[in-house]
This record gives sequence, C-alpha cells and structure tokens, in this order.
Amino acid sequence: MGFTDQRFNVNLSILFTELPLLERPAAAAAAGFTAVELWWPWVDSPTPEQSELDALKQAIEDAGVQLTGLNFYAGQLPGPDRGALSIPGAESARFRANIDVAADFAESLGCRALNALYGNRVEGVDPAEQDALALENLVLAARAADRIGAILLIETLNGPESPRYPLVTAPAGIGIVDKVNDATGLGNAKFLMDLYHLSMNGEDLPSVIEEYAAKTGHVQIADNPGRGAPGTGTLPLEELLDQLTKAGYTGWVGLEYKAGDRPSAEAFGWLPVEHRAAR
Repeated sequence: MGFTDQRFNVNLSILFTELPLLERPAAAAAAGFTAVELWWPWVDSPTPEQSELDALKQAIEDAGVQLTGLNFYAGQLPGPDRGALSIPGAESARFRANIDVAADFAESLGCRALNALYGNRVEGVDPAEQDALALENLVLAARAADRIGAILLIETLNGPESPRYPLVTAPAGIGIVDKVNDATGLGNAKFLMDLYHLSMNGEDLPSVIEEYAAKTGHVQIADNPGRGAPGTGTLPLEELLDQLTKAGYTGWVGLEYKAGDRPSAEAFGWLPVEHRAAR
C-alpha cells in the first residue's frame, strides 16, 4: 500500500506557478499526472469573461487531464484572504455571484468537487452574524453542487498561518459539514481533510482519520515543517494515507505543496512516474 495505491491530483494553484495558468495543465501532464485541481484562478473576479473560462477549459482538455477539484471564489488567495462566504457586504455578494459560474465551469469539465473556504473573522463584526451568513451561503453552494452531481467541501486551515480563520480543527470543520447537511437535507457536504493544516494545528492525525474518514470527501497533503513534498519534513504521510485507505477512503489525494526553489517538475521524485497517472 502507501503512495503507489493512491489517486493523486496536482494543485495547479501552488505547483507549476512558475508557468502561466494556461500552460500548467500541460506541464502536469508532461510530469505524468492525469488529474488536477485549482483554487479559483481569477482572484480579482468571481465572474470572469466567458472567453477566459473557455480558454482554461480548452487548456485542460488539450492537456488530456481531468479537473477533479475547484474552489469557489475566495478573495485574494494566495494572499491575505481565506474565503469570502462569511464576510458581510461586497465579498459575500461576490461569492454568491460566483456560485453558479464556478458550478457551471466545473460541470463543463466533469469536475465533481467544489471547495468553499469559510473566510476570516472580521474585526468589529459579531462572529454569530458571520456564521449565520456563512450557513446561508453554504446552503446555496451545496444546492449548486448538487445540481451538477458534485460534493461541497468544507476545509479547515491552520491557526499559525491563518490566525483569523475560525475553522482550525477537524471538529470545527465537521461541525459546519453537519450544519450544512442538516439545513439542506442533501448530504453532499463533506470534509476536506488537509493533513498539513491539521498537523500544523497539532492534531492527532491517526485519530482524526479514524473518526472522520467516513465524512471526508477530499484529502490534501504536504509535509511538515515547510509545506514541501513528501519526505522533506517529518510527517508519516505514507502511513497516514494507508490508514485512510483502510478506513474506506477511495477519493483523490491532492498534492498541495510547495516546490521550493526548484522547478515544479522536479518536485515529484518521491512518486515513481508509473504511479502518477490515476487508475
């Protein structure tokens, strides 16, 4: 078991970023991968021109890779923002404007997982007000995901790097998953288990996997410390992925790590080429 038994996709918003966006799908394919995921690529626009959407769709199709995950609009990411859906005012409106745009784009490429980042706490705003707004928007997002046969992912980040983000434990993320499912009755909200973020929070990863694998819709990995490739830090990622498999998880594992100073194509030495294509 281990790395060779997983279905990996490459996150093109953190890897291959030395290349223009439209060249990244082909670069991932050249490295041997057949699946990719993306944060919302147009950080300044929840509703880009159709020509921009079409160009990215064409680049993905031309590369022969499958888009398996897409974030909803999340503000400046990378950058100071950690989502928009709980931010009162203009940012929440941008998130709502993006919901159907993102869902339709995902559907056009057969993508069946949409990730909705919760958003930072805003100084001077009652957290309960933000949480109520978040639930409203997550219900809308869950219904849009259901319309295209997709799941809605809820992600926890980590406190040291995202101190104003309220979901920094696995139980906090699962709590939102349960609230959304209770509100919609759809059951399509799932936990995004990012092993790097959880490790940065000091959580007991084997216990998290044992308790929450059944509610997990996607997994992302990076080593810790450093958020580099597997083997650059001290996390037992191979063992953790083995445990996830034994717990019944059969979904994608997103490679959401930093390549460091080298070209991204050189950051996959830990995974034999013959095991990079999804099976």
